[in-house]
Amino acid sequence: MKKYVYSILVLLVMTSCSDIIEVQDITDDTVNLVAPLDNANLSITTLTLSWDPVEDATHYQVQIARPDFENILQLERDSTVTDNSVSVQLEAGNSYQWRVRAVNSDYASLYSTYSFTIE
Repeated sequence: MKKYVYSILVLLVMTSCSDIIEVQDITDDTVNLVAPLDNANLSITTLTLSWDPVEDATHYQVQIARPDFENILQLERDSTVTDNSVSVQLEAGNSYQWRVRAVNSDYASLYSTYSFTIE
Protein backbone atom coordinates (compact mmCIF):
# COMPACT_ATOMS: atom_id res chain seq x y z
CA MET A 1 0.00 0.00 0.00
CA LYS A 2 2.82 2.36 0.90
CA LYS A 3 4.49 1.71 -2.46
CA TYR A 4 1.19 2.43 -4.26
CA VAL A 5 0.74 5.79 -2.49
CA TYR A 6 4.36 6.72 -3.20
CA SER A 7 3.90 5.91 -6.91
CA ILE A 8 0.81 8.10 -7.10
CA LEU A 9 2.62 10.99 -5.40
CA VAL A 10 5.53 10.74 -7.81
CA LEU A 11 3.14 10.70 -10.75
CA LEU A 12 1.28 13.76 -9.45
CA VAL A 13 4.50 15.69 -8.89
CA MET A 14 5.78 14.86 -12.37
CA THR A 15 2.59 15.90 -14.13
CA SER A 16 2.23 19.16 -12.21
CA CYS A 17 5.91 20.05 -12.86
CA SER A 18 5.42 19.80 -16.61
CA ASP A 19 3.48 23.08 -16.50
CA ILE A 20 6.37 24.75 -14.72
CA ILE A 21 9.10 23.64 -17.11
CA GLU A 22 7.12 24.00 -20.33
CA VAL A 23 8.58 26.90 -22.28
CA GLN A 24 6.34 28.87 -24.64
CA ASP A 25 7.36 28.96 -28.29
CA ILE A 26 7.93 32.62 -29.22
CA THR A 27 9.40 32.05 -32.68
CA ASP A 28 6.33 33.55 -34.36
CA ASP A 29 6.16 36.57 -32.04
CA THR A 30 7.23 39.99 -33.28
CA VAL A 31 9.13 42.59 -31.28
CA ASN A 32 7.42 45.96 -31.75
CA LEU A 33 10.16 48.61 -31.82
CA VAL A 34 9.05 51.90 -30.26
CA ALA A 35 11.90 54.42 -30.34
CA PRO A 36 13.69 55.81 -32.15
CA LEU A 37 11.27 55.57 -35.05
CA ASP A 38 12.34 53.97 -38.30
CA ASN A 39 14.40 56.35 -40.48
CA ALA A 40 14.57 58.96 -37.72
CA ASN A 41 17.05 61.85 -37.99
CA LEU A 42 18.40 62.59 -34.53
CA SER A 43 20.55 65.38 -33.16
CA ILE A 44 21.51 63.61 -29.91
CA THR A 45 24.26 61.05 -29.39
CA THR A 46 22.95 59.49 -26.17
CA LEU A 47 19.62 57.81 -26.76
CA THR A 48 17.37 55.09 -25.45
CA LEU A 49 16.30 52.26 -27.71
CA SER A 50 12.94 50.90 -26.60
CA TRP A 51 10.44 48.25 -27.63
CA ASP A 52 7.26 46.68 -26.31
CA PRO A 53 7.74 43.64 -24.08
CA VAL A 54 7.01 40.22 -25.56
CA GLU A 55 5.01 37.83 -23.42
CA ASP A 56 7.03 34.76 -22.41
CA ALA A 57 10.36 36.37 -23.33
CA THR A 58 12.95 36.32 -20.57
CA HIS A 59 15.46 38.56 -22.29
CA TYR A 60 16.21 40.38 -25.54
CA GLN A 61 19.18 40.40 -27.87
CA VAL A 62 19.97 43.94 -29.03
CA GLN A 63 22.33 44.73 -31.88
CA ILE A 64 23.40 48.02 -33.46
CA ALA A 65 25.35 48.16 -36.72
CA ARG A 66 26.88 51.02 -38.66
CA PRO A 67 25.63 51.73 -41.31
CA ASP A 68 23.40 48.62 -41.51
CA PHE A 69 23.47 44.84 -41.11
CA GLU A 70 23.94 44.12 -44.82
CA ASN A 71 27.01 46.39 -45.07
CA ILE A 72 28.49 46.33 -41.56
CA LEU A 73 31.45 48.61 -41.03
CA GLN A 74 31.14 48.33 -37.27
CA LEU A 75 29.00 46.24 -34.94
CA GLU A 76 28.46 48.89 -32.29
CA ARG A 77 26.59 46.70 -29.83
CA ASP A 78 25.61 43.08 -29.38
CA SER A 79 24.16 42.50 -25.96
CA THR A 80 21.52 40.67 -24.00
CA VAL A 81 19.21 42.64 -21.72
CA THR A 82 16.24 41.74 -19.55
CA ASP A 83 14.48 45.12 -19.80
CA ASN A 84 12.65 46.38 -22.87
CA SER A 85 14.98 49.35 -23.34
CA VAL A 86 18.67 50.14 -23.40
CA SER A 87 20.62 53.41 -23.38
CA VAL A 88 23.47 53.84 -25.85
CA GLN A 89 25.95 56.51 -26.80
CA LEU A 90 26.87 56.69 -30.47
CA GLU A 91 28.88 59.01 -32.70
CA ALA A 92 27.27 61.85 -34.64
CA GLY A 93 27.51 61.94 -38.42
CA ASN A 94 26.63 58.28 -38.93
CA SER A 95 23.72 56.11 -39.99
CA TYR A 96 22.83 53.13 -37.83
CA GLN A 97 20.54 50.16 -37.89
CA TRP A 98 19.29 48.51 -34.72
CA ARG A 99 17.47 45.28 -34.17
CA VAL A 100 15.97 43.33 -31.31
CA ARG A 101 14.73 39.79 -30.88
CA ALA A 102 12.91 38.22 -27.96
CA VAL A 103 14.48 35.16 -26.36
CA ASN A 104 13.58 32.60 -23.71
CA SER A 105 15.35 29.43 -22.63
CA ASP A 106 14.30 27.43 -25.72
CA TYR A 107 13.16 29.84 -28.44
CA ALA A 108 13.94 33.16 -30.13
CA SER A 109 11.81 35.39 -32.31
CA LEU A 110 13.00 36.90 -35.56
CA TYR A 111 14.74 40.26 -35.37
CA SER A 112 12.76 43.48 -35.78
CA THR A 113 14.91 46.16 -37.41
CA TYR A 114 14.82 49.98 -37.64
CA SER A 115 17.29 52.52 -39.00
CA PHE A 116 18.25 56.01 -37.85
CA THR A 117 20.82 58.72 -38.50
CA ILE A 118 22.60 60.92 -35.99
CA GLU A 119 23.42 64.28 -37.60
